[in-house]
Amino acid sequence: MEAPPLQRKLAAILAADVEGYSRLMHIDEERTLAMLTSHRTIVDALIESADGKIFGTAGDSVLAEFPSVVQAVNCAIAIQIAIARANVNIPVENRMTFRMGINVGDVMVKNGDIFGDGVNIAARLETLSDIGGICVTRGVRDHIRDRVEVIFEDMGEHSVKNIARPVRVFKVVFDESYHPILSAARQIDTPGTDITLVAENDPTEVAFWESIREDDDGTELRLYLERYPNGTFSDLAVARLDREPTPVDDPAVEVTFWESVRDSENVAMIRAYIEQYPEGKFLSLAKILVEQKAS
Repeated sequence: MEAPPLQRKLAAILAADVEGYSRLMHIDEERTLAMLTSHRTIVDALIESADGKIFGTAGDSVLAEFPSVVQAVNCAIAIQIAIARANVNIPVENRMTFRMGINVGDVMVKNGDIFGDGVNIAARLETLSDIGGICVTRGVRDHIRDRVEVIFEDMGEHSVKNIARPVRVFKVVFDESYHPILSAARQIDTPGTDITLVAENDPTEVAFWESIREDDDGTELRLYLERYPNGTFSDLAVARLDREPTPVDDPAVEVTFWESVRDSENVAMIRAYIEQYPEGKFLSLAKILVEQKAS
């Protein structure tokens, strides 16, 4: 058989990984999977809006390429700001944060995957960044100097695994009030956790999920995955299918439901929580939110 064509090109590569993912999974697998799904909804939407293309999404990692270095850096900043805002009401020990690295270099594309030193360097930079931070190479810094409203702190040269020469690394320092332009065609505003790029959770999907939470043989979970293969609770559904049946009164289900509706502008979704959990742990807050949104 003829080998698939190998394409080489110059690209801006963003690599991201969840900090402390194994620790979060050890503490509460279901809550962590639900939060990862929620955060990835934000991340994926911002990458798409910056004209980026996602290549790798294994576990808690993200790998994307961009046609512009400026768009890659602006997208990374937008993601870190949005995730920080999404974490505001979550206890510090349960927050899910990302480290990010960006490189510009020659990459190879084959069979729908991307690889090469350009990708490897971006992945190594991610491990050098602060929690919630971004690290870039000197090439990235030189490309966007004076074109993005950030400060670059020189971290010196670092020897990274499987790369022959040391890499000059810079930390990106940005203000949380900065509104990055993600696309040449439009500016994306990220004023709060209810990011306009991210569609609100479908009330029908939430209602469907709640109706099957007592599934004891996996039949309805599989039906949910068939109807919503990329749904808000798809990772959670897959995890449950791989485990023993979940108790009917499992508090993790209530937490997941609440986290899926608490930031919604749709009052009906918050009322759905009140009806489902008349003695729920978030009942008082839910009633306050309903009153605020109704006024």
